[in-house]
Amino acid sequence: MAGIRVTKVDWQRSRNGAAHHTQEYPCPELVVRRGQSFSLTLELSRAPDCEETFIFMVETGPRASEALHTKAVFQTSELELGEGWTAAKEAQMENTLTVSLASPPNAVIGRYLLSIRLSSHRKHSNRRLGEFVLLFNPWCAEDDVFLASEEERQEYVLNDSGIIFRGVEKHIRAQGWNYGQFEEDILNICLSILDRSPGHQNNPATDVSCRHDPIYVTRVISAMVNSNNDRGVVQGQWQGKYDGGTSPLHWRGSVAILQKWLKGRYKPVKYGQCWVFAGVMCTVLRCLGIATRVVSNFNSAHDTDQNLSVDKYVDSFGRTLEDLTEDSMWNFHVWNESWFARQDLGPSYNGWQVLDATPQEESEGVFQCGPASVTAIREGDVHLAHDGPFVFAEVNADYITWLWHEDESRERVYSNTKKIGRCISTKAVGSDSRVDITDLYKYPEGSRKERQVYSKAVKRLFSVKASGRRTWIRRAGGRCLWHDDLLEPTTKPSITGKFKLLEPPMLGHDLRLALCLANLTSRVQQVRVNLSGATILYTRKPVAEILHESHAVRLGRQEEKRIPITISYSKYKEDLTEDKKILLAAMCLVTKGEKLLVEKDITLEDFITIKRAHPGASGEGLSPV
Repeated sequence: MAGIRVTKVDWQRSRNGAAHHTQEYPCPELVVRRGQSFSLTLELSRAPDCEETFIFMVETGPRASEALHTKAVFQTSELELGEGWTAAKEAQMENTLTVSLASPPNAVIGRYLLSIRLSSHRKHSNRRLGEFVLLFNPWCAEDDVFLASEEERQEYVLNDSGIIFRGVEKHIRAQGWNYGQFEEDILNICLSILDRSPGHQNNPATDVSCRHDPIYVTRVISAMVNSNNDRGVVQGQWQGKYDGGTSPLHWRGSVAILQKWLKGRYKPVKYGQCWVFAGVMCTVLRCLGIATRVVSNFNSAHDTDQNLSVDKYVDSFGRTLEDLTEDSMWNFHVWNESWFARQDLGPSYNGWQVLDATPQEESEGVFQCGPASVTAIREGDVHLAHDGPFVFAEVNADYITWLWHEDESRERVYSNTKKIGRCISTKAVGSDSRVDITDLYKYPEGSRKERQVYSKAVKRLFSVKASGRRTWIRRAGGRCLWHDDLLEPTTKPSITGKFKLLEPPMLGHDLRLALCLANLTSRVQQVRVNLSGATILYTRKPVAEILHESHAVRLGRQEEKRIPITISYSKYKEDLTEDKKILLAAMCLVTKGEKLLVEKDITLEDFITIKRAHPGASGEGLSPV
């Protein structure tokens, strides 16, 4: 009898695509998810007999091996048995055989080559059947990325468009973003991002073997979406100058960026800022099968020295001293959350994990951030992997202002220390409304529990030895520093102040507002008010000064007064960036030495805001003029 061989393969793309929720991928090869069976039909040169065996082999990556779990050899049986790859006969009709192949729920993801070896009567026939792509599977209960809610899977895995929130705490804007994970070439590009990583370039076989783990894969992607260290996808630019590239404000989706990166032979695409990095990362992770969403944090801390406080140094007019101030508070910052189990930390920390592709600080020598468990952040467990202290500070650092004197001494100024981490927002499931998820990250601001968690985080991060009103802090790395009254609030001053807009701040118009001061005591107070204003980037970095004036104010007992302020359009128009933001500051110096700093961020508008009601939701719709 002649040896048997495979003459044709039917990958059953339609049936498998529907079963695996992968029918939207336009790839020529089959795309399936791990931990779930898929079918293919083999057309044979003749009908097989009972003594003939069908042995399958799958391989992924270079130098594939069974030891690294990047290769598997298995033969057909009547049932799907075992913890590894399996093959089971589904149906047989004359010279056609339908088989069901299944991967384990912890299989390496990526592009596989499938081969078959047919053995009969001492004759062997080998054939490469073709390639297929294996993805993470949020529908599989045994997969680390399993997400129980079908509505959330539809939103966080399959939805190819979304909303990114930007602006300032008091005026949050919604911007549409096209994730486009099912567009032409996007899946191939996402797999290429993994292959272009330094880990893959240095040791490709080991790198591929680690791609079973969402912790590993997401951390690699967080490094590769920015171009620092590794010629990744997007080059950041925060100076307001975008020569030779595209302004971050002009991107409306990830597809054009990823396709440009591919067509440019992996040259970083110019330019991105935080929401661009987050939008691209959301595309890549949804494409690979990990439930992912974009999260915006308003008044987001950038704590460079990891002391869990943002220390801002100002002069007597409230202007930030850039040479002294290493920390910063951005008007907003955007990152990602992905949903998966933390086998390294334990089940208490499963669920949403923070990932941040914006290159802010190095982690293990690379500009990458996360995954950091959102639960760990809320509970102050900043010692757990990865990058807990940085993420904790972003949402819960204390904001401390220091007045820097000419003799190089510093004095703490009363300001709102609780302004960090406001209105943490993401798009609602199934609608474009904004959902506030601040309570996932921290307990109510200023509550006893929130202060306990903050103290716990400090103690986790440092060994703390109190000495009077000063606290001696020893870092984990060994370097020591002083930090005054780390956990103690400054006594409130005897006056309060607040900036109030007198009319909407419209681009092209003069800016009219007032500083409202109130005397909280029953005695007369003399106050020197030093006002300053500057155009700024959304990172609050000043660009140019547009206001500098001083007023002597007499406040009677329990009296309130307004200081009118006008900034003409001609004064700010030349120095306004595309962010259209202005920062005003008032340093209020009271006779008895008390000092109060009042600040206000203003975003100039060139469109009309239309509020529309969504039943049970809080959201805003924005319509350009």
